[in-house]
Amino acid sequence: MTTEQLSKIFPVSENEIPENHRVINEIHQKELLINGEMIKWEGDVQKVYSPVFINNNGQFSPKLLGSFPVATEKEAQLALDAAVKAYNNGRGEWPTMTINERIACMEHFTNIMIQKKGEVVNLLMWEIGKSYADSLKEFDRTVEYIFNTIDALKDMDRDASRFVIEGGIIGQIRRAPLGVVLCMGPFNYPLNETYTLLIPALLMGNTVMFKPPKHGTLLHAPLYEAFQKAFPKGVFNTVYGKGSTVVPPLMASGKVNVLTLIGSSKVADSLKKMHPKVNRLRAILGLDAKNAAIVLKCADVDLAVKETILGSLSFNGQRCTAIKIIFIHRSIAESFIRKFADEVEKLKIGMPWDKDVMLTPLPEPGKPDYIKNCIDDAVKNGARVVNESGGNTANSFVFPAVLYPVNEKMICYREEQFGPIVPIVPFDDVEEPIEYLISSDHGQQVSIFGTKRDTIANLIDPLVNQVCRVNVNCQCQRGPDTFPFTGRKDSAEGTLSVYDAMRAFSIRTMVAAKQTALNKQIINDIVDKGESKFLSTRFIF
Repeated sequence: MTTEQLSKIFPVSENEIPENHRVINEIHQKELLINGEMIKWEGDVQKVYSPVFINNNGQFSPKLLGSFPVATEKEAQLALDAAVKAYNNGRGEWPTMTINERIACMEHFTNIMIQKKGEVVNLLMWEIGKSYADSLKEFDRTVEYIFNTIDALKDMDRDASRFVIEGGIIGQIRRAPLGVVLCMGPFNYPLNETYTLLIPALLMGNTVMFKPPKHGTLLHAPLYEAFQKAFPKGVFNTVYGKGSTVVPPLMASGKVNVLTLIGSSKVADSLKKMHPKVNRLRAILGLDAKNAAIVLKCADVDLAVKETILGSLSFNGQRCTAIKIIFIHRSIAESFIRKFADEVEKLKIGMPWDKDVMLTPLPEPGKPDYIKNCIDDAVKNGARVVNESGGNTANSFVFPAVLYPVNEKMICYREEQFGPIVPIVPFDDVEEPIEYLISSDHGQQVSIFGTKRDTIANLIDPLVNQVCRVNVNCQCQRGPDTFPFTGRKDSAEGTLSVYDAMRAFSIRTMVAAKQTALNKQIINDIVDKGESKFLSTRFIF
């Protein structure tokens, strides 16, 4: 498919866009949510353009969606002050609420959020170029995640509602909040992955400062009303502005108790070092990944092709869980690559609202140039683009490039491309991909494709000690949300799942007393009269 043909996927006019998917009104966000108040913003703004270009008489220009505040260190400090005050050293209204009261607030929030579904989904689609079907799934999955987290919290509370007597000591063990959380989510799943951080952080009694991602920013604005109405003042606060300007002072203050970020390991390392008391800082991080697929000579080639295409090119490969390099046994490389390249050429391309679309425009303005640089570097060092349309570009759209044979001299061999490039490396001995994973800076997931039980078994044991999820005959992925999601090395810190995330944003704490007559009487009286929210045997059904 040529560049000229690719250009035709963009609409000639806005009238060509289905009416239910048009951007009727631009959103120019003029408010910051700080300490429960919508503070008017009259300073600099950042315009937001969609990766969807409109073709006006042969002149392509990106669709303007709106703008958001470029706030300063002053506003960031206001957000920090509000979060610190609301937490009040663990004595604030929110951290001292009962679990039941916090759940009620979260359910109130979710009810309002659901009313905003259409607006949020449409913005998600327009801002980052995600297909409408996947944008819809992201919203629905996020709501489901909230309800699943609430259910898991009830289970946790029931388990903690009894006393433990051990060695002459009476104790009650519960989980308590950590304090002030700085939350920064990613652009590729700006709603779902951000909320898998926000929701458990809030439910466990922490107060939050939220800095939205650079791309996928406007879609959060419709939900600020829900945060304002559902939670006490200062529990949820927004931080806007250039990250390098507003975030360092927050970290340097020493008042941030939890840093939670899904993004670059370099950024995470830099931010952690800014904190003056690093031992008091808990970090919950989802970082870089270079997940590999290992296609053994005993693999079902058709299955491997299907799963590795889904794994490497869903949402244009812009997923931390994407397969970002494929190791193929040399004996089946030719047949695999031929089928792989043919199937990639058949993938449906188009606009995010097109039915069954697989490949869409890229939201990062500099990404097409980066992709071209990676392709040129690979070709220079001995690879070839094996699919006919590979690397062809029109505006913000890049057709996936399948590169073979890739070697260690190439950028795409080690670097996480986060885009539509599929590097394929031939191997003769399975020790070669194993050594690649051992020497890698990343350790999130791997996929193994094969049909011989003993061969797969011999791979599982060494690989589970290099990555945190080994997928057998299927693509790398995050879900289901009840499964732990984490990584080794530079890929993650902390574990996320419905249950693990609540543990990550809290700490075990307890009340203990010697088993004397006086202490038993005191504890019984406190419990009977309901004088403590912590020391209690009440639980939620």
